[in-house]
Amino acid sequence: MPNHLVWAVLVTVASLFVCCIVGTIPGIVAIVFASQVNGKLSQGDYAGAERAARTAKLWCWITTALCVVGLLWSVYFISTGGLEQYRLMMQQMRTGP
Repeated sequence: MPNHLVWAVLVTVASLFVCCIVGTIPGIVAIVFASQVNGKLSQGDYAGAERAARTAKLWCWITTALCVVGLLWSVYFISTGGLEQYRLMMQQMRTGP
């Protein structure tokens, strides 16, 4: 039974670079559940291990989706002028029309 620990760790690290804390929190949740799988298997709790693996997989998918959204947002932000465009908009709002 796969514990999805490698996926959870990789996607959590990726979320730090792509979408910061929004993706990191569910990634940590995925790591916690993934790390429970082997312990439950060694104790003979197969049903608990199956639940932990399914839950870890769900949180891995959620974190992956947040990383994709964060990556798309970053590409959009950079392609529309990035921080400089944002500063210009803020300056225009302060000075008025």
